[in-house]
Amino acid sequence: MAAGGYSDLREKLKSMTPHRDEYKNKYVDGTSNGSGKGRKRKYRESDDDDYEHSDDSSELREQEARRVRSSILQKSIFSPEECALIEEKIDEVVSKGEAGLYREHTVDRAPLRNKYFFGEGYTYGAQLEKRGPGQERLYRKGEVDEIPSWVHELVIKRLVSNGVIPEGFVNSAVINDYQPGGCIVSHVDPLHIFARPIVSVSFFSDSALCFGCRFQFKPIRVSEPVFVLPVRRGSVTVLSGYAADDITHCIRPQDIKERRAVIILRKTRPDAPRLDSDSALSSSPPERPVPLKAKRSHRKADPDAAHRPRVLEMDKEENRHPSLSRQRRHSISSENYWRRGQDYSKHRESSGRKVKMRRH
Repeated sequence: MAAGGYSDLREKLKSMTPHRDEYKNKYVDGTSNGSGKGRKRKYRESDDDDYEHSDDSSELREQEARRVRSSILQKSIFSPEECALIEEKIDEVVSKGEAGLYREHTVDRAPLRNKYFFGEGYTYGAQLEKRGPGQERLYRKGEVDEIPSWVHELVIKRLVSNGVIPEGFVNSAVINDYQPGGCIVSHVDPLHIFARPIVSVSFFSDSALCFGCRFQFKPIRVSEPVFVLPVRRGSVTVLSGYAADDITHCIRPQDIKERRAVIILRKTRPDAPRLDSDSALSSSPPERPVPLKAKRSHRKADPDAAHRPRVLEMDKEENRHPSLSRQRRHSISSENYWRRGQDYSKHRESSGRKVKMRRH
């Protein structure tokens, strides 16, 4: 027996701090002076026990990963020869953009990533007057160029013939052109703008699509994903359900080791809000402007750029920390959920799910 008559050090500590049990029971029982209030968190039953949420968090993580995977369809449709032809067309888009041959809102440039909007374009990120979910707006009709004919002939028709999307589904095509080290921060494609599914086709090189990450800046850092989906050159990825609506997805800088381009094909909702919608009703689409001077050259990135600390000006945004229920407090996806906007359609309101939505 140890000195002082104690065989267990915990018994000695307990006798020295008699208030400890009172403090523990106060919050375990959820009472405070008999009021029934004051419940904060469940304490461990002993010093030797692991935190109770550790196993739960791991299990929730696995469950969420399964839900993500089950709501993704992926197919390899385009051959290397077909990819090469489409990649030539993408290079032509880049050249026309550099020559200023597109409408002003067709081309959107960011460090190590250029976006080309066709059919429909929308405001996001720093372009928003008010930040937050549900604030994105479509541009007026005619403010971005029409979908190129080669996208219809070489890409959309193949997807229709393979049963990926129905005829006439696509009215918005976006080309994202990434240089090594480029990225796009965690986001959910705006629910009030785009119908589901979200379809993307990858070109030039292999990469990965990550779900449930959190970005931090100065320097840029990305948390561990809930799920990582490899995306190969020529592969088609279809997001719907949980993967499209209830968890964010992103492209991490470390996953773009070579130039990569993706064509994103979507359908806008009939009731999607537009900028200046009132004035748009009485105005005709703007005339094509005089060719613009390129905003900057299409630079080639340093291969080590993925590891260089930097701030992405178009992607810079304060992290948001939603208030979640205590049951999800220790879930690794606690940053992935934002309450949906109240102005969504009834069938989306009835779902009652929470997502964290960021622009992209």
